[in-house]
Amino acid sequence: MLKQRTIAAPVKTVGIGLHTGRKVTLRLVPAPVDTGIIFRRVDLPKAEDIPADAHLVTDTRLATVLQKGESRVSTVEHLLSGCAGLGIDNLIIELDCEEVPIMDGSAASFLFLIESAGIEEQDALRRFIVIKEPVEIREGDKLARLEPFDGFKLDFTIDFKHPAVDKTGQRHIIDFADSTYAREIGRARTFGFAHEVEALREMGLARGGSLDNAIVLDEHRILNNEELRYDDEFVRHKILDAIGDLYLSGHPIVGAYIAEKSGHALNNALLRAMFAKPESFEIKTFTEDTAPKAYLQGDRPLFA
Repeated sequence: MLKQRTIAAPVKTVGIGLHTGRKVTLRLVPAPVDTGIIFRRVDLPKAEDIPADAHLVTDTRLATVLQKGESRVSTVEHLLSGCAGLGIDNLIIELDCEEVPIMDGSAASFLFLIESAGIEEQDALRRFIVIKEPVEIREGDKLARLEPFDGFKLDFTIDFKHPAVDKTGQRHIIDFADSTYAREIGRARTFGFAHEVEALREMGLARGGSLDNAIVLDEHRILNNEELRYDDEFVRHKILDAIGDLYLSGHPIVGAYIAEKSGHALNNALLRAMFAKPESFEIKTFTEDTAPKAYLQGDRPLFA
């Protein structure tokens, strides 16, 4: 049987919030079965636990933001993506700030943190969302879609009219039956454009952004001295984001995700549309004999 997982021991790190620019201490704590992933603001005098739940998303401007009551936490997508990639079902995420630290702009630091804590299998079955009927959201020329598929596959197309992006692939398809998250997706960094920085900071965003935690482009080229980690790192990062956003469904998804120019807002709208159409999915458990290959990696967690 495929069982739920948490981490084996508490672990913590310190980083900077991409949008707040504030120092953040992040602590990951093991959680009992059926807890799900919970964000906990330890800096607030009376904090509410904030579940990783698509219905609690309140803002999607350049990041996914969750809020319950007066408690809010932003930029959750990279850490959630890493949790999905390593098969973490139950986890308490303690923060002393309203934002998850950006680290290097990818999920790599979170993968290292989780793996250093160790992963523990729990005595409860893992539940999956199995897509039975297509669900689609369109907004102009943007598209996000879930459809039946015996596994987990993502097909993402971006469209950035920029010389540096044009040189890379603007479409990437990954099927986790024969690919691994940590190697193929987890190191892809977020990116932004230098000419937008001033306007974003006036909006209270990107105050912690730098060449250390994002790929930054001017009108013609990439400003970072470091080479791209993947030939098509830009679109792979969009897939990393999408995996994190989809994990707000509360369970791993058995299905195919297709997107054109999608982002946090459309990804969230897609999950809400799925939940509003109960006939489009079912919750299932699997044995090792019946599980899709994407979720069978021997002793390795999920797509690691």
